[in-house]
Amino acid sequence: MTRQLHFNLFLHDTGHHEASWRLPESDPHALLDLAYHQRLAKIAEDAKFDSLFLADSPALFGEVGRRPVGGFEPTVLLTALAVTTSRIGLIATASTSYNEPFNLARRLSSVDWISNGRAGWNIVTTAGEAAARNFGLEDQPLHRDRYARASEFLEVATKLWDSWDDDAIIADKDAGVHARADRVHAIGHRGEHFRVEGPLNSPRSPQGHPLLVQAGSSESGKEFAARWAEAIFTATPTIEEAQEFYADIKRRAEANGRDPEQVKVLPGLVPIIADTESEARELEAELDRLIAPEFARDQLEKVLKLAPGTLRLDAPLPEDLPSEDEIEGAKSRYTLIVALARRENLTVRELIGRLGGGRGHRTFTGTPVQVADTIQHWFEHGAADGFNIMPAVLPSGLEVFVERVVPILQERGLFRTEYTGRTLREHYGLPRPVGRRELAAVG
Repeated sequence: MTRQLHFNLFLHDTGHHEASWRLPESDPHALLDLAYHQRLAKIAEDAKFDSLFLADSPALFGEVGRRPVGGFEPTVLLTALAVTTSRIGLIATASTSYNEPFNLARRLSSVDWISNGRAGWNIVTTAGEAAARNFGLEDQPLHRDRYARASEFLEVATKLWDSWDDDAIIADKDAGVHARADRVHAIGHRGEHFRVEGPLNSPRSPQGHPLLVQAGSSESGKEFAARWAEAIFTATPTIEEAQEFYADIKRRAEANGRDPEQVKVLPGLVPIIADTESEARELEAELDRLIAPEFARDQLEKVLKLAPGTLRLDAPLPEDLPSEDEIEGAKSRYTLIVALARRENLTVRELIGRLGGGRGHRTFTGTPVQVADTIQHWFEHGAADGFNIMPAVLPSGLEVFVERVVPILQERGLFRTEYTGRTLREHYGLPRPVGRRELAAVG
C-alpha cells in the first residue's frame, strides 16, 4: 500500500490560539462541556482521523486570567468519548513523575477495554515546581532523574500489561474454571524507583499495550522516545528542523534495535484557513489583536526563568539568558522559544504573537490548497509521517480543515477515505505486542 498520512487531533479548549476564547463564536465554558468534546471527536472520526489527544498537567497550568484553564482528567473524559465514538483512537496524557505504575497501567488498560482497543498514552515526565508542590516536594526532580524514573515506569507498566497471557481466560463453565492460574503471573519487580509485585488485576487488553506516545525533544526525551515511543508529537516550526528531528529519531530507533517505520513522527500544525490568503491573514491578525500582552509576557518570563519585570515588550530577549544546561524544566520548549526569537530577531511582543498561535508549533496561514500542499511537501520530504492537527479556533478551525483540506489529500491518495482497522495500533500500522511469555517461548 502507498504510504499515507496519519492525523491526530489535539483537543485544546476553544482552540490553540490563546485568544480563541475571546472570539464571539467561542464558548469560554466549553472546557467543562462533555457534549462539546463529543462533537469534536465525532467530527474527527467522520474525517477518518487516526486519533485524538488530550494534554494534561497535575497542576494548574497557565494563567487563569489569560484564558480558560483546567478541565476533565483525560482518562475520565476519554472513557466518556469511547462510548460515543467507535473507531477513532483516544490518547491520554499522564505523568510518570506523579503517578504509580500499577494504578496508571490499570486505568489505561480499562480505557483500552472500554474502547475496544483504541487507547493511547502520551507519556510525560512533568516539569515545574507547581506540580512538585502538589505532591509534597519542595522542587521538581532533576531532568535526568525524571527520565530515569520514566524509563523504569515503562518497564513496570509493560510487565503489568503482559502479566496475563492472552489465553489466560478460558471461561469453562462445565469444569468450573474461569481463568488458568498458570497463565497469570506476578512480575516481582524490584528497581531503583519501584517495587511492584503484580499481577495486574485486569486481563491483557485488546491492543496488548495501549499505543505509546511521547512528546519530549530534549536529548533525554529523544533517547527515551527512541526506546519506547510508537508515535512522537513534536514542535518543529521549520521544515529544516523537522527533517533533522525526523532523521535523528529514526536513526536512534534503529540503534535501539527497532524498526524505524514503526516510530511515527507527527509535528504539530496550527492551520489558519480561509478561501483566500488575505482572508486567512485577516483572521490571524484578528486573533493576534486579542492577545493580552502583559499576561503573555509574565508567562514567558516564567518559561525563560527570568525575574518578573525583566522583559520589555518592544525590545528583543536579553542576551544573558540562562543556558539550556541550567534549565531543569521543559528543556526542548525553552530551546525552541529562544532559537525562534534569535533566528528571526523578534521583539518580545512579536515573539508573543508567534507563540500565541501554537506555542512554537508550525503555524500555517493560507488557503485549503496551500495547507494541503504544505502537508504533502513535509510528508514527502522526510519531515513527517503525519501531523498533530492543532486548530487555532475550535470547532470552526477543525470543521474547515476536514471539509476543505482533508478531501484534497484524499483525492491525492495521501489520506484514507475509510478506516481499514479497528484498533488505534491498526490505524498507525503498528503490530500488537507479543506477550512476554509468548515471546520467550518463540525465542
